Amino acid sequence: MKYLHTMVRIRKLEESLDFYCNKLGLVEIRRKDVASGRFTLIFLSAPGDEGAQIELTYNWDPEEYGEARNFGHIAYCVPNIYETCQKLLDAGIEINRPPRDGYMAFVRSPDNISIELLQEGAPLPPKEPWQSMPNTGHW
Repeated sequence: MKYLHTMVRIRKLEESLDFYCNKLGLVEIRRKDVASGRFTLIFLSAPGDEGAQIELTYNWDPEEYGEARNFGHIAYCVPNIYETCQKLLDAGIEINRPPRDGYMAFVRSPDNISIELLQEGAPLPPKEPWQSMPNTGHW
């Protein structure tokens, strides 16, 4: 058995691609428009890690998905949790669970998908402003 991808439904194609690619740093691997089913599939991965993909499913007809927590989250390992969170914060992304421990943070996509960011290797030493930053919303 081999892991292929995690699928999430998105409501706003361009806004979601901006978040996942321009802000989070993923790259588009392939795209498939299915006119008969009225949907588009976009496969993304972290640069150089095409074996672990996320499949964004964009249904052409409007739907409301809510933000069911039974999905869980998507997790990515990053080389520097503080730099990654600062880059996201500077891009206007809310840090729902700041990396107070130098190891773990959570953000939300435009479709309220929880994204867990984990520090590669050992946790970084706790530092400000992250150490005293409170949680916002839910993650």
